[in-house]
Amino acid sequence: MSDRITYSLNHLVTAMNAYADQVLAERWGLTFSQFTFLAVLEDGQPLDITRMAECLGVSKAAVSKRVPGLQAKGYVQTVADPANARRVLLTLTDEGLRLAHEAGGLLDAELTQLFEGRADLDLDRTHADVLLMLEAVLSKGNRS
Repeated sequence: MSDRITYSLNHLVTAMNAYADQVLAERWGLTFSQFTFLAVLEDGQPLDITRMAECLGVSKAAVSKRVPGLQAKGYVQTVADPANARRVLLTLTDEGLRLAHEAGGLLDAELTQLFEGRADLDLDRTHADVLLMLEAVLSKGNRS
C-alpha cells in the first residue's frame, strides 16, 4: 500500500463502495450506483436529466440509460416539465423514496458498525475533516 493520501483515499472509497454494493445487493438486489441515483433524487427532486448527470458526474446518456431500469422496478418516474415540454424531470415514486431513505440508513449503520470499537478512530471528526477536504477541493476546482 502507498503512503500517498490520494491513493489511500481512493482505495478507501473503492473498498467502501464494494462493501456497500454487497450490503445493498443482499438486501434489495440494488447496486451502490443505483442507490446513489436514488439518493441524489431524494435530496433534490425533481431533477432534469442534465442536472442529474451533473450531480452524478456522468453523461446525460448514462442517466438516460439508467432511468428505464429504475422505472421498471417502480423507483423512478419521469414527467414532462410544464414550463418546457422538451425537458424531462425525474422524481422518486413513493417506493423509491422509501428505498432511498431505508437503504441510506442501513448503509450509515453498517459502515458505522464496521468502524465501531476502534478507539483510534473518531468518526465524527473524520466526517467533519472529509467535508472540509471536499469543500477545499470543490472551491479550488471552481477557480479557473
